[in-house]
Amino acid sequence: MIASRIPSETRPPRMEALARLPIFVALTGKRAIVSGGSAAAAWKAELLSAEGAKVDVYAEDPSEELIAVAAEAPHGAIAIHHRRWNVADFNEAQIAVAACEDDQAAEHFATAARAAGVPVNVIDKPAFCDFAFGAIVNRSPLVIGISTDGAAPVFGQAIRAKLEAMIPRGFVRWAESARHWRRAVQSSGLSFAGRRRFWQLFTAYAVTHPDREPTQSDFDAFLTRTRGVGKAVDEGSVTLVGAGPGDPELLTLRAVRALQSADVILFDDLVAPEILDFARREAKKMLVGKTGYGPSCKQDEINALMISLAKVGKRVVRLKGGDPMIFGRAGEEIAACRAAGIPVEAVPGITAAQGAASRLGVSLTHRRHARRLQYVTGHAEDGRLPSDLDWKSLADPSATTVVYMPKKTIGELSARAIARGLDSKTPAIAVVGATRPDEIIIAATVGEIAARLDEAAPVGPVIVLIGHVFAAGAAHSKHGTSGRSLEAPHHQFSPTAQMMGSPKNRTTKAAT
Repeated sequence: MIASRIPSETRPPRMEALARLPIFVALTGKRAIVSGGSAAAAWKAELLSAEGAKVDVYAEDPSEELIAVAAEAPHGAIAIHHRRWNVADFNEAQIAVAACEDDQAAEHFATAARAAGVPVNVIDKPAFCDFAFGAIVNRSPLVIGISTDGAAPVFGQAIRAKLEAMIPRGFVRWAESARHWRRAVQSSGLSFAGRRRFWQLFTAYAVTHPDREPTQSDFDAFLTRTRGVGKAVDEGSVTLVGAGPGDPELLTLRAVRALQSADVILFDDLVAPEILDFARREAKKMLVGKTGYGPSCKQDEINALMISLAKVGKRVVRLKGGDPMIFGRAGEEIAACRAAGIPVEAVPGITAAQGAASRLGVSLTHRRHARRLQYVTGHAEDGRLPSDLDWKSLADPSATTVVYMPKKTIGELSARAIARGLDSKTPAIAVVGATRPDEIIIAATVGEIAARLDEAAPVGPVIVLIGHVFAAGAAHSKHGTSGRSLEAPHHQFSPTAQMMGSPKNRTTKAAT
């Protein structure tokens, strides 16, 4: 008898240690002081002025760069004082920056600033800094700061260059429009859900039309579309989302958007924890674990929870490993939502078979060796091998077969397929945790795969792939996988054993 489990809310992961706390300081109209006349001091003065600070620079010998910046200050005024700083200069300052030639001068400046209660930065001397300047991507009011805590400034600059190339400059206009429209949206009479819907429409349009100049007609259109939805925007809904086999980079864009707009996420044990990192931090995350032969929530309990949350206006994401429409019991959940009058949709995901094939570098439908691709379940409702499998199809040598949830039944399935005519030497591969960092690949023949799987006793989701494509494609796919490989003896299954041999980041041993 399988133990039952009740849905349980998971606590959000705690923030890991930060080398620096990224904060954005408002300095418009406030006083900042800079000590030093070098080019580095000039750049910091320009940066402070760009945010609107009134910058006083103390330099006995200001560089040409500093003089030029002061003459054309980007925003706040820059005043150059041709002398050294003194303690009184820190009065009413909000921030202090210095370019010092040696540690003694740096310590003197930092001590004076701190005594006056002013946060201090000494350029290129982190030991004397209360804060750090990072590399900046400026699409103001959209601003991105990048810091390596002084460990690798060149690396930070390289990341900045990547982001500069990725983020269209047209985002400046859209971000500025968002600032102008925010008050109008707040006073529009829309509910909280309606306002969020407005900004979702705004964002989707801005991301796809970054070079278009935002206009009042755009605002009116977003508002009209939001109001056109009417009460439905405040009603709950359910979205079944495929989380893929494990690698978070295999999530679809639509899946990410669903996770980022969810109020509640109901997820299974088989969902990789990294997937939840894409969700809104405010979203409630509830484990409704369903694992073969382990404690599981009952399906009708999951359905009832899903519907009750949607009925009180929550946007519910039912997050499932792989693709929800392939052995994910999506049909039952969709039917339950429809019967309750709850809007429901499905976002497909990459199923485990696709993920495993991509890592193996093998086409599941190689035209010379496969005429059909079939997905079968090795796990019926009672936990046993289904009694109504099509054994003639399973014995077809021209078919590629993927068996889901086969951990306890692959031995019986293999034996019965062989008895119906499947060659016992047909290549078979068990993949544990497909696409995950701890992925395990066990290569054997269909006659031996069950024994190999029992010997390995793996923990994690398993699929078994059977077919001649795994021998035919082997010679060309040896570099397409990662994780650990447990091979069949070379003389028994040499092409696939060659395929599994020592790609990068894999430890290889014989499963004998």
